[in-house]
Amino acid sequence: MFRLMTAVVMAVGLAAPVMAQSGGTTNMDILRQKVKADKKLVVAQNLNLTDAEGKAFWPVYDAYQKDLQQINERLAAAILAYADAYNKGPVANDVAKKLLDESLAIDAAEVAMKTAVVPKVMAALPAMKGARYIQIENKIRAAVRYELAANIPLVQ
Repeated sequence: MFRLMTAVVMAVGLAAPVMAQSGGTTNMDILRQKVKADKKLVVAQNLNLTDAEGKAFWPVYDAYQKDLQQINERLAAAILAYADAYNKGPVANDVAKKLLDESLAIDAAEVAMKTAVVPKVMAALPAMKGARYIQIENKIRAAVRYELAANIPLVQ
């Protein structure tokens, strides 16, 4: 089940910058909604929350996922910018520097966001369950990063 979840999360992470068509729901919107539901199911199955824990935890989870979506969109935009530069031929030094700076800023923003959410998670859950949740998030993010690294060519 974790492998399936990982594959779906990666697909959505890579597809995040695809813009919705005006006036309707696109297939990408449907896929994003499915991934969110599947990820939430994986978290729920692995945490075995009591009703009281769930009432405290799920709002924290939902807010964090919303923030993660912004990080994902920023990452996807950086990847698209890199792909555009890469496909035009050798990447100019100034473009490479700009892309590297954005990549580092995205990483820093993600760490800051995680650092900020941990106390909220720990206030909502017993320490073991809070730590487990952070592990789940870390594993999913690591799988996404691994897939990206495996498929993005080195700068030339």
